[in-house]
Amino acid sequence: MSFSRRRFLRGVGAFGAVALALPRLEAHAACGVLPKRFGLFFWGNGMLPDLWRPTGEGTEWALSEQLAPLAAHKSKLTVVTGTDVKTPNSIAHGAGAAGLLTGMPIDLSDGDTVMGPTIDQAIAAEIGGATVYRSIQTGIHSSQSSYSYNGPNSKNPPETDPYTLYERLFGETFREPGEEGEVDPSLGLRRSVLDAVVEDANSLSAELGQQDKERLEQHLDGVRDLENRLAKLEEDPPELEACVRPEAPEAEYPDIDGRPQLVLRNQIMSELIAMAFACDQTRVIGHFYSHPVSELLYEGMSAGHHDLTHNEPDPQAEVNAITKVCMGGLADFLSALDAIPEGEGTLLDNCIILGCSEISLGRTHSLEDMPILLAGGGCGRLRTNYHHRGAGENSSRVMLSILRAMDIQAGEWGAEEGRVTDGLSALEL
Repeated sequence: MSFSRRRFLRGVGAFGAVALALPRLEAHAACGVLPKRFGLFFWGNGMLPDLWRPTGEGTEWALSEQLAPLAAHKSKLTVVTGTDVKTPNSIAHGAGAAGLLTGMPIDLSDGDTVMGPTIDQAIAAEIGGATVYRSIQTGIHSSQSSYSYNGPNSKNPPETDPYTLYERLFGETFREPGEEGEVDPSLGLRRSVLDAVVEDANSLSAELGQQDKERLEQHLDGVRDLENRLAKLEEDPPELEACVRPEAPEAEYPDIDGRPQLVLRNQIMSELIAMAFACDQTRVIGHFYSHPVSELLYEGMSAGHHDLTHNEPDPQAEVNAITKVCMGGLADFLSALDAIPEGEGTLLDNCIILGCSEISLGRTHSLEDMPILLAGGGCGRLRTNYHHRGAGENSSRVMLSILRAMDIQAGEWGAEEGRVTDGLSALEL
C-alpha cells in the first residue's frame, strides 16, 4: 500500500500553525453585500431564575437584575425564557450542554461526548467554506472551556491566549484591503501535498473498521480545512471598509492574587473576534467565558463558582454577583461588535449572537426555564428588543429559528426528545 502514516501526519503537522491571509468576499453574501455572522457566547453554571427573568413580555418588557449589565444593548436584544431542554438530564451539566447545543441526548456509551454537531458547527458546515477559518473557538481562561463539537469525540479546543489569537488572525501574512503583499510561491506545492495525503487516506479507509473510519474522517476534515486555508492565501483580501489591523495585545495577562483577569481578557478577546468578523476571516465564532462545572475564582468571591452554586446559602448573593459579571462579559462582547460601523448599521446588526448556559438553576442542575439570549437580529431576520416567555416549549425550537435566520434550509433540529420541526415563530421576521 502507498499510504504512509508518517507522511499523513507530516502533511497535517506541516500546515497546522500557518498564519493565513484573507478571503475574497462573495458577490452574493447575506445582508446585501455584507456577510452574516453567528456567534456563540457561553458561560457555565447557569443563573438564578427569579433574578434573571425579565418583567413584561413581547415588546413591553424590562431587564431583570441579572440582565441589567446588558442595558446598553436592550434595543438589539431578545430574551427567551420558559423553554426547556427536553433530552434526559442523565449527567449533571453535560446533559444540558449537549441537549441545548445539539438538540440530542448526551452520549455516555464511550466516555462523555455528543451525538451530533453543536449549533455553531452546524452553521459552520453550511457557511464556513467561504472564509479562511471555517470557525474559531476562543476562551478567556481554561483550555477545557469549549463546548464546540463537530460530532462525537471531535471537540474544538479554544484559544485562550490573546496574543496567540492575534498572531493567528493578524500575524505577518495578514493583509488589510488594498495592502500590497507577496503570495508565497510554495502554497501550490503545499496544497498538492495535502491532496496526496487525502488520496492515500481514502485508499486506507477501505481497510478500516467503522470506528477507525470515523476517526480517519475527522482527520481528513482537518486536512480539507487546511487545503481551503491555503487556497485562500492566494486570493486578494476582501474590500471591507471596516477591516483594519488591530493593535497587538500584551504578551501575558497574569493572574492577580490567584485570580484570572477575566474582564480584561474577555475585552481583548472580544475586540479581536470583532475584527476577525469585520475582516471576514471567519463567520462563525464560539466564545466561552467559562465552562460547565467551572470553579473560577471571581474577584471578591469567597469560593469557586460551581462550589458557590451548591453551597452558598440563600439568597446566594455571590452567585448572583458572578452571573452579573458573566452578563457584563456578554455586554463587552456585544459592545465590540456594535462599535464597528458596517453598511447602514453596525457589525452587530449583521450578526446573530446566542448567549446561553448549560443549566438554569445551578443548585439543582435544572433544565427547565433555560437562560437564552439572542442579539443582533441577523440582518432583520429575528426580533429584537423583545422578551419571549414560553410555556415549557422545547429549546431546540430556538436553535431551528437561528438556523433559518442564518439562511440555512433546515427542516428539523435535534433527535429523540430534542427533535423539532418548527422554530419559534414569535422570534422570526
